[in-house]
This record gives sequence, C-alpha cells and structure tokens, in this order.
Amino acid sequence: MTDRYASFANSGPGRTLVKRLGLPDPPRLRRHRPGDPLLPGPALLGAAPGGRLRDQVAKILTAAGVELREPAAATDATADGRSAERYGALIFDATGITDSTGLRALYDFFHPYARGLTPSGRVIVLGTPPEACATPREATAQRALEGLTRSIGKEFGRGSTSQLVYVDRDGSPVSLESTLRFLLSGRSAYVSGQVIRIGPGPATAPADWDRPLAGRVALVTGAARGIGAELARVLARDGARVVALDVPAAGDELAAVANAIGGEAVQLDLTAADAPDRLARYLADRHGQLDVLVHNAGITRDKTLGRMDPGRWDAVLDVNLSSQERINDVLLDRDLIRAGGRLIGVSSIAGLAGNRGQTNYATSKAGVVGLVRSMAPVLADREITVNAVAPGFIETRLTARIPLMLREAGRRMNSMAQGGLPVDVAETIAWLASPAAGGITGNVVRVCGQSLLGA
Repeated sequence: MTDRYASFANSGPGRTLVKRLGLPDPPRLRRHRPGDPLLPGPALLGAAPGGRLRDQVAKILTAAGVELREPAAATDATADGRSAERYGALIFDATGITDSTGLRALYDFFHPYARGLTPSGRVIVLGTPPEACATPREATAQRALEGLTRSIGKEFGRGSTSQLVYVDRDGSPVSLESTLRFLLSGRSAYVSGQVIRIGPGPATAPADWDRPLAGRVALVTGAARGIGAELARVLARDGARVVALDVPAAGDELAAVANAIGGEAVQLDLTAADAPDRLARYLADRHGQLDVLVHNAGITRDKTLGRMDPGRWDAVLDVNLSSQERINDVLLDRDLIRAGGRLIGVSSIAGLAGNRGQTNYATSKAGVVGLVRSMAPVLADREITVNAVAPGFIETRLTARIPLMLREAGRRMNSMAQGGLPVDVAETIAWLASPAAGGITGNVVRVCGQSLLGA
C-alpha cells in the first residue's frame, strides 16, 4: 500500500506547500540496512551526579563503534549556548536522580543540545524502576522521567525517537547492550515514546550481532502474508530456522514465504481441537525443542457490539487469544520450549485504547497483554521470557481496506505523521527474540510511531 501523501510531502513542491499550510510533515525514517553503523553521527552521553550506568553504557557503545562526546565542552556551543555539533543520539543516565529537585539535571543536559539532533536521531534516558527505588521521593522522580521522554518524542520531530529504559540494579548487562543496539539503530524507526524495563535474567551475547538467532528454531503463526511474512524473513535473516504456520487456505502464499527464506511451511488451523497436539508432535519430531514462538495469527470481524452476532465475537477471541493459551499450555507441558526460550505475542494499540466497532478485537488484544503480564513471573524460573508488541497503523492489506478518511487519520495521528511498515514490527520482535534479551520480560512495546492513542 502506498502513502501518496507522504510521497508528495517529501517532493520539492510538496515540502513547500506542507510548510506554508502547516500540514502534517512525514519525515523520511532511517531504517536498518545491512552494513549500516548504529548511528549516523556521534552520541552525546551525560549523567546526573551519582548515575550508576554511565560508564557501563560508554563501554557498550564504544565497543559497538559509536563515537562518544561529553556535554558542555566549551568548543561545542554557539554564542547563544546551543550546540554547534550535530549528534546521532542524546543519551542520559538519570539513575542518580533521587528527588524532584534533581530533575533539573535533565533540563541542563537536553536544553543546549535539543536542536543539535540529526534527522532520525535517537534520545534515550536511563532510569531506575520506580518500584525498585529506595525512597518514595526517588520513586517519584524516576516516574517523572516518563513525561520527559514522551514529550521529547513529540517535540524533536524529523523522525527522531525518544525512549525511557528502566534498568534494575541487578539488570542484565547483556540485555542492556541488546536494547541500546536496537533503540539506536534503524531497526527501531517506528518505535518511540516507549518505557522498557530490564531486569535480571540469563542472557547471552551473540557471536555476531547481525545474526543473533543463528542455530535457533523459531515458529511464526499467521506467516503467509503481511506482518507474519515479513517477520519470517527478518528472523531468517538473523539466522533462525523458521517454521512458518498458517491456515490451509493460505497454503500457496505460505509455501512461497517458506521457500524464499529456506524455512518450513506448516498448514494448520489453530482453532481445531487437535491443533495443539499436532503442532507439538511436529515440533518434537522435527526439532526436539523450540527457541522462539511468535503468536502473530489474528483476525478481525468488526461490528459495533449491539449489532455483533455471537459468531464474530467467538471467532476473534478464539483465534487471537484462546488458541494462544492452548498452544502455550501444550508446548510448555511437554517441555518443547527450551530454557532461554522466547514467547512473543502480537497485541495492538486497540487493545490498549479500545476502538469503536472492535470490541471483540480490542478484548482479544488486551488479553494478549494480560497473558504477557501474568505469564512472565510464572515462566521466569524456566528461564523463558514473555513479551508482546502492540502495532499501531501498519501499512498492510488489512489497513488498505479502511475507508480513506479513517485511513489518513490513522497514518497522521502519531509523532511520525505516517504509517509504519511490517518490517518495523518484525525488527522489534526480532530484538525480543534474541538470546541477549533474557533480562527483558513482561514488556509490551508499542510499534506505532508514538500514536496519540493508547499512550
């Protein structure tokens, strides 16, 4: 599906008209290409007094080839005190802020450099989870960081993103590195305004950060088209052996996806009574155990609640939620997801904010969030993480069917002023699927360009 407005707005005449009339201005987003550096320019790294992560972050970024700068260098400012250099990222360790008066350090760091961020630049603030703080005042100050990062995401523009990463005091250093690499790179182009929590958990740094899933087996449901097909491609690119699953009616498209990536195609209706057992036996026979399970399969049957027949309600809840629970139960009971495994669900901003005419769909996608939050502590002892992504407006065949005015509203009502691409969702899932993500569990990450809905 083509966003014709965005194409026009990025043309010469279009840029002039958009600026003159104050119309939405969709920037060109920096997306990942093989061989790209993490950042197009140096990163400015600062910290509040007493910050505990600054040195660790500096070591991680230096090893990843990022050029670092220190704030407040005398030669780095113009006459009005603003930055004279352009930065690919502004990174601030706020873990040393222990009360509200310390929040001034945020202003002092970001104010001089806010205009020095390159297009598609990155802002990352590191904090301590409020629930892990030593005092109520520290917890108050750390919670305040969410307002800062979400506002920056809406202010800085030009395709920049802004995130808050809460790192527990015993949070996994490998998962912090994995998260920084993802958030700084073009892989996170459509992820902004998010709060990510890193806790303890066994995590393994890959031998090759470009192929972190080498030697792993990943199952993707709903893989015949759209986000599922792109996800299969990205996981295969990252080294995984991909088992692509979809309903028999999509068999031809499914086979094409599997053949293109050198994976396997499994035709199976997940709502069938024997589906969990058949899938379990297939995985046990072919692979022994599974490393990554992505519940991507989903349907819509839209109708306002007063006019919705029972069949529409039941079908959506069964495919989008109940089938996931049944599959999880069988695979976990039979020990078919190995220690270090990754369960990843696909929710939606509709599940966070609701949507008119989609009570069934929103209920099912909110249930995916509930599954993640409830299962994460249960599976921690088995060293299995559970996370979800919540896409916003993504350019697929499904969104192409939305009436024109609603479609345009969906595209523009976010900080990027455009729809996302299936690859944006796939890249986020691939990060969560990595063996380096062992300290990340119970998270729901929106891939929505910081949508105005579901914040």
